[in-house]
Amino acid sequence: MSKLPSGININNLIRDMRSWSWEAADILIYYSKMLENSKNKINIMENENYNDPVTVADLKVNELIIKRINETYKNVDWEILSEENAKSEKNICDVNADWLWVLDPLDGTKDFLQGTGHYAMHLSLNYKQRPFIGAVLIPEKNELWLSNQKEYWCELRDGSLRKSNMSSNKKLKEMVLVTSKNHSNQILEDLIKKIEFKKRIYMGSIGYKIVSILRGESDIYISLSLPGKSSPKDWDFAAPEALLRSAGGRITNIENKDLIYNKENFKQSGIIIASNNKKMHSKLCIEVREIIKRYDIYPLDS
Repeated sequence: MSKLPSGININNLIRDMRSWSWEAADILIYYSKMLENSKNKINIMENENYNDPVTVADLKVNELIIKRINETYKNVDWEILSEENAKSEKNICDVNADWLWVLDPLDGTKDFLQGTGHYAMHLSLNYKQRPFIGAVLIPEKNELWLSNQKEYWCELRDGSLRKSNMSSNKKLKEMVLVTSKNHSNQILEDLIKKIEFKKRIYMGSIGYKIVSILRGESDIYISLSLPGKSSPKDWDFAAPEALLRSAGGRITNIENKDLIYNKENFKQSGIIIASNNKKMHSKLCIEVREIIKRYDIYPLDS
């Protein structure tokens, strides 16, 4: 287990992440309730790009978390990468630092605006380009999922714990697939059709999807990005990966290789598979790859 920066205690760090997350929950719930009146949407939107929307809630949570990290831990040798700062090209940090906070203040902004409740906040601390610890906040369910690398758990606002019910040891066609409601493409649809999953459920945020695996509501998630099109980013996967790995699951590319963070434009492109059982994960990747090659669904490197 890697050592944290000098003077940092992991229990205190988790305590602070908990506190910051519930502050963020208050902000997100406040603006979510505002959106119950459709007339408020125009006042909450910070841009006019519906394909990549930014809201006041995104910016408020972004400001809060960065402020809390900086004021709580002064002069600590780590950096902060956030989606909103990367978008604005302001205050881009040293992404090659050994310790890097990765923040997505509002993952699933489209779902946030649509009122589905399927949105989340992601916060992870990465070490040498790999997730070390993480938090995924689900405000509408009053859930905060935390990982300290060794363990994971879910807390409610009152501090009580929610039991996880992650399933395992299923064959590919016995699995429940969780997939996006707002982000899809015909190639992914063709792949899903060929696999013939037991069931398919739709959710928004990637963090929300991974938490559904932890709850036992689903078993597997597949992200498929088309060449030259938009892809998920580091902040979409870092905190969810920290959680799923601590729970005994895995998130990899289709070659069963760990995700590499801090690539150009922070993209996590290609085919990414998240599943509930690290022992079965390699076999799942092989099976999905064979189906893709058999039906020539997607261009693979080999």
